[in-house]
Amino acid sequence: MTRVVLDMDKSIEENASDYFDKAKKIKKKIEGAKEALAKSLEKFDKLEKKQQKLDKEEIKEEKIERKKEWYEKFRWFYSSEGFLCIGGRDATTNEIIVKKHMDKDDVVFHTDMAGSPFFIVKTEGKKVGKATLEEVAQATAAYSRAWKVGLTTTDVFHVKPEQVSKEAESGEYMAKGSFMIRGKTTYIHPDIKIAVGIKDGQIIGGPVTAIGKNSDKFVVVVQGKDKASDVAKKIKKELDGGDLDEIIRFLPAGGARLQR
Repeated sequence: MTRVVLDMDKSIEENASDYFDKAKKIKKKIEGAKEALAKSLEKFDKLEKKQQKLDKEEIKEEKIERKKEWYEKFRWFYSSEGFLCIGGRDATTNEIIVKKHMDKDDVVFHTDMAGSPFFIVKTEGKKVGKATLEEVAQATAAYSRAWKVGLTTTDVFHVKPEQVSKEAESGEYMAKGSFMIRGKTTYIHPDIKIAVGIKDGQIIGGPVTAIGKNSDKFVVVVQGKDKASDVAKKIKKELDGGDLDEIIRFLPAGGARLQR
């Protein structure tokens, strides 16, 4: 209920005039408040749109792909001793690796099984230790047909670059991605498994000890019956991040599962 206070020293008309003036002042204040509110809302709207624009630009920046290194088109990893190791994904990349990226001081890996990648340790003239040799042997085996057919191990050999040739024996034909190996070979018998890890937000994959040393977090993958896409989703969850396509690129052909 509104309370009206009258000034008894004034007439009714004078009191009414006073209230009329007060009403005009209150109305003016209300209009000023409405105007101030409208300006504040307009300013808030502009700030909100600006923030949305900044958020979109930030998301866009996150989606910009980082510049990939030349070796990322192949199978690759850094060994626990720091050597870059690259391997073929198919006949074409096998051919490219051996013909274009094999240097005289490198170490070359392959298996006796058809459908195997060639792996190369880029030594840059440095001595390669036993750990790196065993890691590359494991990668060569895991990414060979041995994984798909369910073998737990397979023979992997390494040779010097001068022992690798495209010249076939008389009457034989060297298919694309295949090379003739001549001379002494040194064999290693690795367990067939790999690891997938994450390092500074980048997915890496390869032999277990190498990825274990070079990643912030990793999981071990062995042969199994799950599809690559399903395994990749589990890996992403375990690593708390990573791109699914990148994870799949590090998985061998064939069924797999996470080792618990």
